[in-house]
Amino acid sequence: MIEKIFDRSNAIYVKNIHQKGRGVFANITFVSGDIIERAPTWEFDKAAANLLDLTGLFEYYFGRPEKFVENESLAGYVIFGFTSIVNHSWNPNAKIVWDDEETGAWASIVAIKDIQVDEEITHLYTDISAYPDTVKFID
Repeated sequence: MIEKIFDRSNAIYVKNIHQKGRGVFANITFVSGDIIERAPTWEFDKAAANLLDLTGLFEYYFGRPEKFVENESLAGYVIFGFTSIVNHSWNPNAKIVWDDEETGAWASIVAIKDIQVDEEITHLYTDISAYPDTVKFID
């Protein structure tokens, strides 16, 4: 079994965490404001969300509250990168920053605190109330 899975830049890696599953970790030092990863996304509507909610993908897609106000049919985004498996924390060291470009929406995970080598990268989930009671959040 592979203990660490590295991305192409070797700046971050994935490993399993007891009781949490996969997590994303720093392989280099990040300082507050650094972009840790930038990834393309797939935007989907509420009809697709109703189908995704019946699958395991429910736990891996993201919402942008500011976009819901603008577009009532918009439901969320799938992020194609390690950002999609960054774990929740009530005291996060990173946040997701969204950019809309001609090629579509992009999601960046950005350090909001200095992050040391081998430290887990975390962000604050904004939609915890939407998760079923069977999902337990461990900080």
